[in-house]
Amino acid sequence: MKKILFLLLILANNVIAQDEQKIFESANEMYKQQNYEKAIEIYKNIESLELVSSELYFNLGNAHYKLNEVGPAIFYYEKALQLDPDNEDVKNNLVFAQRLALDNIEELPKTFFQKLNANYLQKLTYNEWAILAVIFSFLGSLFFLLFYFAFKPGIKRFYFTSSSISFILLIITFIITVNQYRFIKKNKVAIVFAEETEVRNAPTLNSEEVFNLHEGTKVLVLDSVDNWKKIKLADGKIGWIIANEIKLLD
Repeated sequence: MKKILFLLLILANNVIAQDEQKIFESANEMYKQQNYEKAIEIYKNIESLELVSSELYFNLGNAHYKLNEVGPAIFYYEKALQLDPDNEDVKNNLVFAQRLALDNIEELPKTFFQKLNANYLQKLTYNEWAILAVIFSFLGSLFFLLFYFAFKPGIKRFYFTSSSISFILLIITFIITVNQYRFIKKNKVAIVFAEETEVRNAPTLNSEEVFNLHEGTKVLVLDSVDNWKKIKLADGKIGWIIANEIKLLD
C-alpha cells in the first residue's frame, strides 16, 4: 500500500511539473509573439504560485523592459540576481535598463570592509554561510574524535591541527553568518516604481521637499512610519517617501 501511495505521489509531482513547464512555455510563446502584457500576466501567475526562479524573474524583467517600464524591469532583474548572482545575461540586461533610469546617483567611496563585504562575503547568502558553519562544526568534532582515539603521535598531531583549523573556520563562518543576517535585515533594498516622486525631510505631506526621484532608482529602506518609508541613496542622501511608490526586493 505504501509503495502504491509513493508511486502515486511521484506521478502527481510529475504531472504538476509538466503543467508548470507548459504554463511557462506558453508565457514564453506570448513573449516571442511580442504580446508582452499577456506574457507578464502569465509569468506573474506562476510567481503567485511561489514557483519562482531566476529564469522567471529574468523573463519578467525582459518583458517589462520591452514595454519601457523601467522600474519593474530593474526590479525583476535585481530579483533574478538575488537567486543567481553570477548570471551574466541578467547583469548585462540590468545595465541596459539602468541606463534608461533618469537619476544619476554616484556611490560614496567604500571602506575596505565594505568592499570586502560587497565583493566577497555577499557572494553567499547568510543561509549558505550557516551551512558552511555546520560543516566546519561537524569536521571539527570528527577530527577531535579521531585525535582522541589515535595512538601514533604524527597522526594525533595531524588530527589535532585539522580539528583546530576546523573550529577556527567555524567561528569565522558563524560570525560572518550573524553579520550577513543582520546586514540583510537592516539593509532592505527597494526600487522606485513611481514615474516621479518627491522625497521629504519628514513623513508628512506638508514637510519640506528635499529632492526628487524617478522610476528605477534603487534605494535603501531604513525605517517605516505609517505609509511612509525612510530611504537612503547610494550617495548618502536621506529622506522620506510614500511607501507605495517603492517596492521592496525582499
